[in-house]
This record gives sequence, structure tokens and C-alpha cells, in this order.
Amino acid sequence: MRQIIAMGGGGFSMEPENPLLDQYILKQSMKDLPKVCFVPTASGDQNQYIERFYDAFYTHPCVPDHLALFDPHFHDLEDFVLSQDILYVGGGSTRNLLVLWKEWGLDSIIRKAYGNGTILAGLSAGAICWFDEGLTDPMNAPLYKLNGLGFLQGSCCPHYDGEEKRRPAYQEYILSGKMKAGYGLDDGAAIHFIDEKIYKIVSSRQEAKAFLVKKSENSVYEEEKMSLYLGEK
Repeated sequence: MRQIIAMGGGGFSMEPENPLLDQYILKQSMKDLPKVCFVPTASGDQNQYIERFYDAFYTHPCVPDHLALFDPHFHDLEDFVLSQDILYVGGGSTRNLLVLWKEWGLDSIIRKAYGNGTILAGLSAGAICWFDEGLTDPMNAPLYKLNGLGFLQGSCCPHYDGEEKRRPAYQEYILSGKMKAGYGLDDGAAIHFIDEKIYKIVSSRQEAKAFLVKKSENSVYEEEKMSLYLGEK
């Protein structure tokens, strides 16, 4: 069973007091103590980001580790990656992430791990990377389209409600035909794919939503997808 959990935003780095999405990811492994590996490539393996991951995940029933490419602590990259139950990819620069993964051959290793049943999860850049295309935002520059790994068909736009320029830019790209139809994910919303098909949409906030965004004749159509709030109602 191949699983990807793509988050528009949220998790330990954006909602440190709200562990609902992180807990949901861990539960999908069906193991008492799953091995979860944080992949902070998109942030340049920022030490503070890695420390926040450990601070959060040491409070959960799991065995946390991280994969650093700037300061590696593994002996064999493929063996290390294939030994994990969950790969949790952080946010940052999607372009830098993809370039470094390709340089290290990590993209191919992750594809093998995915086929072997390792759960792939992530937010922002860690969500965009799994799709054919994504909308990314370099600092002090316009949003632009980026090709991803293509594990999932279509496109993805995270932070759909969290950054005001995201939604209009994504809709304009789809309307112009420059991007494929895809998913706008609010902060706190996540799509869980099993075998490349939507299994469930979950959220850590009651108001967080996910949308299928597509072109309809000369306009853009948003289809709100039903989501399950993970907390108490």
C-alpha cells in the first residue's frame, strides 16, 4: 500500500500546540513505535527546524530521526531511507529540495521506499514535491510553477488560506492553462492518498479546507472537498 499525506501547512512547525496532523501521520503506519524520519532539505537542514522536530516527536510514540544532506550522519543513504516507516518532509525551498535530492539520487531512493510501503508526508514544499506540478514562492519574487516528482497527478498549492497571494496566483495559472488542475490546501488541511487516489481529507482546524481547482470553460472552478476534523467537535 502506497501512502502520501500532503499538508497545506500545519504540523509541529506551524502548530506546535496542535499535534493532530502529526498524530494522524504516525497512526497510518499501524506500528506501535514507527520510525519517522524528518527530511529538512528544503530549509537547508536548518538546525533549529531539526531541533523542533525532535522536541515535538519525542512526545509521541515513535522513533524519530532525521536525514541531513548538508551534514550527513548516515553510512549508506539507501539503507537508511529504506529502513524508515515514515518520511516527513519539511517546508522551505521546493526548488533547492528537488535539485539536492536529484544530485544525491535521493529522489530515486524515495520512489523505491514509496513502492515498498514507506509513508511519505510533508507540508508546503514537502507537499508540493510529490505532485506533477506545484506553486512555489521564492523570497521577494512572484509565485511560479515548479515541476515535482510526479508521484501524484496534477498540481498542488499549499497555504491556500494562509498567504493572500497564493489563491489568486494558483487560479490564474490554471485558468491560463500553464498549470494542471489540482488541489488548494489550507493551512491545517491534508489530503491522504492511498495508491495515488484520495483516501481521506483531514484537518487540524475546523475551518481548514481542501479544494479541487480546475478550469471550466473561461473561468476557474473550486470544488470544496469534504474533510474530517481530527479534534473534538
